[in-house]
Amino acid sequence: MKRGLLLMALQTGIVLTTGAKYLKDRANLPRAWAPVQPFDPNLPIRGRYVRLGVGIVLDGPQGGSVNLSVKNGQLHGAPTSENTGNSVWGRPEGDTTRLAAPVAFFIPEHVRDPSRRAAGEELWVEVSVPVKGPPRPIRLAVKKASSFEVLPLD
Repeated sequence: MKRGLLLMALQTGIVLTTGAKYLKDRANLPRAWAPVQPFDPNLPIRGRYVRLGVGIVLDGPQGGSVNLSVKNGQLHGAPTSENTGNSVWGRPEGDTTRLAAPVAFFIPEHVRDPSRRAAGEELWVEVSVPVKGPPRPIRLAVKKASSFEVLPLD
């Protein structure tokens, strides 16, 4: 019984410290809005989510790893020889190119799929930008012409 309670306390501590780290990061890391290309995943064991191909403004030549940064509220990537966990994919699409690894944005069961948009609407994501690793999605928005509306996904 004592070992079981000790194990439960240890696992609870691990979950709480991980959650606290992400809350601290969300409050302190730089944030940016980025256009996304949603993908329709087919992995029912993960719950409801949308995979998002995150668009970045590339500061330099195409290819390889990039260091992510925030400039004027936009997500930028500068080519680097270091392994940052981020690399770009494909050809530029207008002013942006996409990160090779998509990020997952989990959505509640009762919310309509935000990746299904009407013509003329673009899906955007607000992300926090860690020093290394992929951007972490915070919330979604829809851009229509010049208006920007944050989606209520609660």
